[in-house]
Amino acid sequence: MTTYKTGTDTTPNPYAIREQEAPGEPAMKFIIVQPPLSPIECTILKGDVVEILRSIYDPEIPVNIFDLGLIYGITVNTDATVDIHMTLTSPGCPVAGTLPGEIEAKVAEIPGVRGAHVEVVWTPPYTMDMMTDEAKLDLGLF
Repeated sequence: MTTYKTGTDTTPNPYAIREQEAPGEPAMKFIIVQPPLSPIECTILKGDVVEILRSIYDPEIPVNIFDLGLIYGITVNTDATVDIHMTLTSPGCPVAGTLPGEIEAKVAEIPGVRGAHVEVVWTPPYTMDMMTDEAKLDLGLF
């Protein structure tokens, strides 16, 4: 194992790599590259993402976006980034311009997440069948 100097501390770190020197930068600069997440760590992080998504509500419907069925897919990558595919209740949804950014920001704040990307998709088209039974019950659809 190689020992790298970081600040005034000397720490063994097999994930440290040397960054290219830039004009005006210190001669020795290292950045720490995190090891890839294991499948179990990805699964745990995905649970944290779902928990955050359940705290975000559609402003017109008193149900969170996850139980409403707007989230089509969540992928937690081994580099700790998160990709989310979602839809909206309609293309003319008033929060179409703000909701994806809000989701990205909240997911990116989860400890352990290195970044988030939300893609709005329209296929398959949204229907009320995509709601959880709990959401249907909350809305009086049962």
